[in-house]
Amino acid sequence: MKVLKSITLVFIFLLFSCETEEFNNNSNDDMDDTGEEMPSESIVLANAFPNLSFTQPLDFQSPDDGSNRVFIGEKGGSIRVFDNDSDVMETAVFLDLRGTISTSSEQGLLGFAFHPSFENNGYIYVCYTPSERLSVISRFTVSSTNQNAVDLTSELVVIEIPQPATNHNGGQITFHTDGYLYIAMGDGGGSGDPDGNAQNRTNLLGNILRIDVDNTQAGLNYAIPSNNPFISDTSVRDEIFAYGFRNPWRMSFDTTTGKLWTGDVGQNEIEEIDIVEIGGNYGWKLFEGTSCFSGDCDDTGLIPPILEYNQDNGDRSITGGYVYRGDAISTLQGKYVYGDFVSGRIWTLTEDGSANELLLESGLNIASFGTDASQELYLCAFDGNIYKFVVSEN
Repeated sequence: MKVLKSITLVFIFLLFSCETEEFNNNSNDDMDDTGEEMPSESIVLANAFPNLSFTQPLDFQSPDDGSNRVFIGEKGGSIRVFDNDSDVMETAVFLDLRGTISTSSEQGLLGFAFHPSFENNGYIYVCYTPSERLSVISRFTVSSTNQNAVDLTSELVVIEIPQPATNHNGGQITFHTDGYLYIAMGDGGGSGDPDGNAQNRTNLLGNILRIDVDNTQAGLNYAIPSNNPFISDTSVRDEIFAYGFRNPWRMSFDTTTGKLWTGDVGQNEIEEIDIVEIGGNYGWKLFEGTSCFSGDCDDTGLIPPILEYNQDNGDRSITGGYVYRGDAISTLQGKYVYGDFVSGRIWTLTEDGSANELLLESGLNIASFGTDASQELYLCAFDGNIYKFVVSEN
């Protein structure tokens, strides 16, 4: 996410954040002003927890443990937990790294994920930046005396990834049904990937990584899955699952098809959505979307985005979302819902990429999307609120 493209931009965005509790489509017509089709069912954003407020919330997660709790990650270094109830009045601090990590530019607590067996082992994995030149994925364990807090002394640093700059740090982490942990890493920052990291597979930047956190090998606190795509190539890091990304901001698995979707933030012209395939090269910095950016413009062997959009209309920083699999909104079923951090626009995209519809003009700085235990869809906004997608009662 350009979240973030710089500290200055973040504060500018915050000045323009919307503070109303519900946002609706601004037009009653079937077409928006760009000619895109509008959905027939009236969908709005409702403040999901109106009694709560957060500071730069950028991750929303719910464990599969039957507790119906919601966990919100804040950029400054905390994770807060509370019951998934619109009337909830307070939160508990589940993890507090505030004051001990770098939060410069796009750094901070950037993502977290619950182990598939969280209900039994209490493991949570967190991506954060302890310093301006390092990202880490650490495992924490829930306190034996308080299910709403981790034991800070339980931290195990699973993997460290050097960072040459304070932007393009990625940071989304998620588990798949294969049990492996997937990690989104940006190209390390600087305009135009000056170090060429995204096409250099000797480092871990500009990649989607996949590791096995349930096993260890060769002095590592993790193992390499045996079917990772490049393990037979000694010149390539074994952790790499796919490569050629600029700053993959928010990735998620479709819980029905298993496909891995990610938004990838563009340079100055194009934002893109990719369906990530094992071993795939997604082109940066040879291409920005499908537009030649550097080199000889040969796209042989590159996987193009399923969708791209330009920045001409004020859409400047994509926030990847989720394929909706909840039950409350029938017209969203099976569609990928995503947004733009700068413009606040939200769209839906069909699985084959053939139909892209403008859903909402929210006016919000959309940092992330998330789903609850029932797979209903939410978003985290930098106005300090968490919003839920609902069908309008009007």
